[in-house]
Amino acid sequence: MIINKAIDLGQGKIISIETGKMAKQADGSVVVRLGDTMVLATVVSSKKTPPPNQDYFPLQVEYREKYSAAGKFPGGFFKRESRPSEKEILSARLIDRALRPLFPDGYLFETQIIVTVISSDQINDADVLGGLAASAAIMVSDIPFHNAMSEVRVGRINGKFIINPDVNELVNSDLDICIGGTTDTICMLEGEMKEISEAEMLDAIKFGHDAIRRLCALQNEIAAEVAKPARPFAPAVIPSELTDLVRGLCETRLRELAYTPLRKEDRAEQTAAIYREIIQSTVEHFKAAISPEEIQADPSKALCLNEHIIDEQIHAVEKKVMRHMILDDAKRLDGRTLEEVRPISIELGIIPRAHGSALFTRGETQALVTITLGTKKDAQSVDNLTNNADKKFMLHYNFPPFSVGETGRIGSTGRREIGHGNLAERAIKMVAPPEQEFPYTVRIVSDILESNGSSSMASVCGGTLALMDGGVPIRKPVSGIAMGLIKEGSNYAVLSDILGNEDHLGDMDFKVSGTRDGITACQMDIKIDGLDYHILESALEQARRGRLHILDKMEEAIPSARVELAQFAPRLTTIQVPVDAIGLIIGKGGETIRSITEETGAEINIEDDGTVTIACSSVEGTHAALATIKTLLAKPEVGTIYLGKVRDVRDELGAFVEFLPKTDGLVHISEISATERVAKVSDHLKIGDRIKVKLVDVRKDPRTGKTRFALSMRAVETDAANGAPQENNQENQ
Repeated sequence: MIINKAIDLGQGKIISIETGKMAKQADGSVVVRLGDTMVLATVVSSKKTPPPNQDYFPLQVEYREKYSAAGKFPGGFFKRESRPSEKEILSARLIDRALRPLFPDGYLFETQIIVTVISSDQINDADVLGGLAASAAIMVSDIPFHNAMSEVRVGRINGKFIINPDVNELVNSDLDICIGGTTDTICMLEGEMKEISEAEMLDAIKFGHDAIRRLCALQNEIAAEVAKPARPFAPAVIPSELTDLVRGLCETRLRELAYTPLRKEDRAEQTAAIYREIIQSTVEHFKAAISPEEIQADPSKALCLNEHIIDEQIHAVEKKVMRHMILDDAKRLDGRTLEEVRPISIELGIIPRAHGSALFTRGETQALVTITLGTKKDAQSVDNLTNNADKKFMLHYNFPPFSVGETGRIGSTGRREIGHGNLAERAIKMVAPPEQEFPYTVRIVSDILESNGSSSMASVCGGTLALMDGGVPIRKPVSGIAMGLIKEGSNYAVLSDILGNEDHLGDMDFKVSGTRDGITACQMDIKIDGLDYHILESALEQARRGRLHILDKMEEAIPSARVELAQFAPRLTTIQVPVDAIGLIIGKGGETIRSITEETGAEINIEDDGTVTIACSSVEGTHAALATIKTLLAKPEVGTIYLGKVRDVRDELGAFVEFLPKTDGLVHISEISATERVAKVSDHLKIGDRIKVKLVDVRKDPRTGKTRFALSMRAVETDAANGAPQENNQENQ
């Protein structure tokens, strides 16, 4: 049975969902369409019972864009898609983060969601359609999942909000937010903004949530028509005697530990010791209390001997203790108040050869951030279905295992690293100088050296400081802060600058970046249902105060960007040349431009409109390259003195000298010396000699029509003897 339903979200944004036609052997599959952009989402969940000691939900979300969807060939040597691009990874994360918390507790069956872009009009981005399609695919399957989720993008043009703006509309939009949510709550948020206020941010979320509710209702309609019975699933029921024993053994000890401010590694060691002791005591107790016959009669009693289950029960007590400490006593693990930000220290310029650097430390989170400035040739080539523009501003985030005191495999960049780097990049990009004022390619690298909460926001702060240290004229400094939430019923507490444990045991991770004037980027993940808007409003306002506090600390270290670029940064000089002169500068097969680079050490880029950009770390190299280019473009002028190169010597005639590129003139034998008679030219000049000559005459040969240039060394000597100015000298490189 094929089911196809559509909904009009306004402004011509009609989304359709179809199921029953494609990929019918998957547990669930749908095709979602907006314009001519179509995504196919499939879900398959294993029916094999997970191992008894498995403590995680093996959910895999893959998002792939097929070039054939837009009638394009993949770039590169191999003409097929290979590993996922950064865009595909970020899109997969948007889907994963929104869906993962919505699966029922205890559902640990291996599950794979694959979202494939099968058609692209190259205008409507498929990322948020992928989130909608993934949820719809689960809803029409037999997987026990009963809370439809939808994703939308919200933009705003001239003060008017738009659902799912296309790439052309986003150019004029002052915000770009992807929102994922259910009928009742928002569960995921990520986007960038042009310094909007907290109230405007809240309005955008509410506007997006209205569309999400309608899309969730559409999914429920389709699921009801498909009416596929859910597969049987019941989470393990933990025996009450196990829960009571574990609570009695560890609650007091864990409470005492929670109320003791400790460093991260000290707390981890003491917590691990409690876990080991309680697990051992619990297993010994139930081995003595439960006989094999009792286990055979009631298999659930075997859970009392399962160390993994015991570990989970201890963790539940630890979570409860920490949460009630915060809610009841407004006290946190490190002794701070709910709104207090950890101590901040900043060091600038600590990497001597970098073009700007900063060491930003906040509590036990530390980021070493450097910047590198380059030319257009250093820009990253981007080739996806909706964007082919080169990327000239980038931030790369690295999270080595030693930052959390662990060992680990060092391989390709992980999805988390790509996601965190993208968030920090979007936050700072909004204040980057326009290309017309600062035509550099900028690469920021954030290496996390220590981590105990919100290393991505440390990257925002460190990245801003490194740019200012390097003399990059950003419009305003940007800071970032991570907020947390603890909520039990109607009682809640919003936490500023959360620790790793507060993130792990809490209900929300809300990262907000911005200037003093507004928000530039945000990311939010919610683990609970029913987040009220007044809580979100409170979190945004508290984040604003924390952001301003961090900005105060940053501006104490460096009030504004340095006036000069770093010593080893390339200096860019831009000149405009006639379009028909571009070939002259490049030369045959690039010969001329390569020779300029080799002789001066400068890198030269030429645009199609005749814009020439010279990049060199030394002033001398820049001036030499600039002089050479100007000489290449110079027209021969009578009376001008040139530094030329002898190309040919004729003993009885004179010497031919290249005084401008590709332009030769004759120094007659009688014009070589003003003080003596020259009998043989080779006694005075050799091929390759550089000599000063004056252009004394220009005439056309009546027989050939060619222009002839008469040069004189004698005139140069005479002018020098008479004290004539020689300021118009030009040199041929």
